[in-house]
Amino acid sequence: MSGHNVNVCDIGDDVKEKLKKFRFQKHTSNSALILKVNREKQALEVDEELESIELEELQDILPSHQPRFIVYSYKLEHSDGRVSFPMCFIFYTPRDAHMELQVMYAGTQRALAAAVGAPRLLEVREIDELTNEWLNDKLKR
Repeated sequence: MSGHNVNVCDIGDDVKEKLKKFRFQKHTSNSALILKVNREKQALEVDEELESIELEELQDILPSHQPRFIVYSYKLEHSDGRVSFPMCFIFYTPRDAHMELQVMYAGTQRALAAAVGAPRLLEVREIDELTNEWLNDKLKR
C-alpha cells in the first residue's frame, strides 16, 4: 500500500440510483449523464442528464477548465446491420484544471467506474477531441 492519501469522493445513493436507472434504461438515441465533484462536500453529484446528444454537442456544454465524468450511451451501427447502444465511461480532465480537483477526480475514478459498470474507461484531455470519430476509434480497439 502506498503512502499517498488519495481523496476519494463519496458516491451517494442518489447518484448510484441515477447511474443504475441510466444504465438499465432502453436507450433509443445517444444519451449522456454528466457527473461532477462537489469540492466542498467531497461528494459526486449529477451535473446534467441529456437525451439525443452528440459528443460534439457536449463540447459546448462541458466547462473548459473543470473535469467531469461522462457516462455516455452511444448508438453503434455494426457492419452486419445490427444496432447497439454500448455504454462508455469518459473521464474528461482538462490540462489546466485546478490540481486539487484533478486529484479528487482521479481518486474517485476507480470507485465510480465500478459503480457505473461500464466495460471500459476512456480519457480525454482536450475538449475538441470529444468527437464521434474519436469514440469510434476507441471502441474498435
